[in-house]
Formats: sequence, structure tokens, C-alpha cells
Amino acid sequence: MEKKRVVLYGKSVILGSVGASLRRQPDLEIIPLSSMCPTVQELEAHMPDVILFDPQAARPEAAFSLLETHPGLLLIGIDPSNNQVRLWSGQQLSELSTQDLVKIIQAMNGSRSKQED
Repeated sequence: MEKKRVVLYGKSVILGSVGASLRRQPDLEIIPLSSMCPTVQELEAHMPDVILFDPQAARPEAAFSLLETHPGLLLIGIDPSNNQVRLWSGQQLSELSTQDLVKIIQAMNGSRSKQED
């Protein structure tokens, strides 16, 4: 089974906690970025299936640019100030547990395998 790659960027405590919880999932590969403002090329080099970020602390422009060329990519903004998780697939969820997040990631179609074809 191919692991789904989840890239985290931002320095918020909530992202660190979510990342720690997601690391316990054997089918996920968690890649934390040290850069608060990664370029499109830096993000693309990791071939992510999912990008998690704090929309208040991070600058998500590169992630949205990557979404234009990789429509299967899942962008997830976790906003600790109002306890909301926003999926850039037109869906907004509140009070999302880590297990709910894992289910969403696992349910998505493999975007990386399509990119490599």
C-alpha cells in the first residue's frame, strides 16, 4: 500500500499536534516544512497528496498555485482561532477530530500516482 504524503507548513501549535497525531497512521507519510513561505517548486518536490497549513500563520499562495496544476491535491487549512478546518474542495467542516481528518485523507483518490504517469 502506497502511503499518502501529507506536507505540513506553519509553526502553530495546532499543526504540531495534528502532525503528531497523524504520524501514528501507518498509511500516512508526514513531511513538516521548515519554511513558512515555501515556493511552488519546494512544495511540488515533495509530491504531496495533502497540504496542511495554518491560514493565519502561513502564506498559502504556493499551495493554491500547486492546486491549479494538481487538481487531485487536497488543501486543508486548520484555523486554531475559530476551531475550523477548511478543505479546498468546497467543503467546510467544524469540530473535526484527527480521526475524521484521517478518514478524509484516506478517502481521497491518489493524486500523486496520477502526477507520475
